[in-house]
Amino acid sequence: MSVIKKLAVLTSGGDAPGMNAAIRAVVRAAIFRGIEVVGIRRGYQGMIEHDFLPLQSKDVSNIIQRGGTILCTARSKDFKTVEGRRKAFRNLEKEKIDACVVIGGDGSFNGAAVFSEEHDIPFVGIPGTIDNDLFGTDYTIGYDTALNTIVEAVDRIRDTASSHERLFFIEVMGRGAGFLALHSGIATGAEAILLPEVDNDEEHLHQYLINQGNKKSNIILVAEGNNVGGAQAIADRCKKELKDYDIRVNVLGHIQRGGSPSAFDRFLASRLGVASVEALIDNQRSIMVGFVNHDIVHVPFNKTIHSSKNLNHILLDVADILAH
Repeated sequence: MSVIKKLAVLTSGGDAPGMNAAIRAVVRAAIFRGIEVVGIRRGYQGMIEHDFLPLQSKDVSNIIQRGGTILCTARSKDFKTVEGRRKAFRNLEKEKIDACVVIGGDGSFNGAAVFSEEHDIPFVGIPGTIDNDLFGTDYTIGYDTALNTIVEAVDRIRDTASSHERLFFIEVMGRGAGFLALHSGIATGAEAILLPEVDNDEEHLHQYLINQGNKKSNIILVAEGNNVGGAQAIADRCKKELKDYDIRVNVLGHIQRGGSPSAFDRFLASRLGVASVEALIDNQRSIMVGFVNHDIVHVPFNKTIHSSKNLNHILLDVADILAH
């Protein structure tokens, strides 16, 4: 069993509320175990460019409540090349780093898996993405906060929709997964929810609106990765066919990624941060630490990268029942 004397932590891919809480937990758990910690700024690109900084316990004080990531994040084209990864490894060697914790999504974990295999350095991943689309964990860091942000925004929009008898198409994030749209749609009482995982939902929506009669105020949640286009494209088609409706579009966009993390995201990030350090000490590598049934699990990178996390179809039925 290898002894870890120094580890690095980085955030990669899209930012998510709670990443700072995870950084804090990794740093303090490592220091508690007598391990030095280095932060890598700007993800894998910072690893290539040697953008490192030592982290002490005081450096992560007063960040648990902050959104975003103090280490910054980036997507790195250079890291996808053999030469880029070789350069990154040489920088880790210079700093005498024995292991890495990466906070991000499946793209970040895929990069870590390839790098670890090429250069024999252990990586453990912490799931950080607002989409909640990673296989092997019930929740990802940032999802709960983004969900609450959407609910608050939709509640405000509904006030105007009711006052002016308008039909609002509201686009939420979820390029390839409809977890945010489905859960926020149920939580806000949306009349319809359009998801990437469901075929022919625009046709069903059209029929639903035709059958509504005099009800003109509606909220339609649209996942950005919907099969028939985003909220604007769907709204434009509806305007041509449903002349009686006053139709508006709101794209919530990056507002969903920002803001102070919820209590649950702070708790989840703290647990997973500590678990990631414990996993490395236990000689684990190329795994994600996940949260299933309120307990910590270890999921191999290959499994979480190549497996799909499916929507709970019972929730699709719930949404349909409550929309009538």
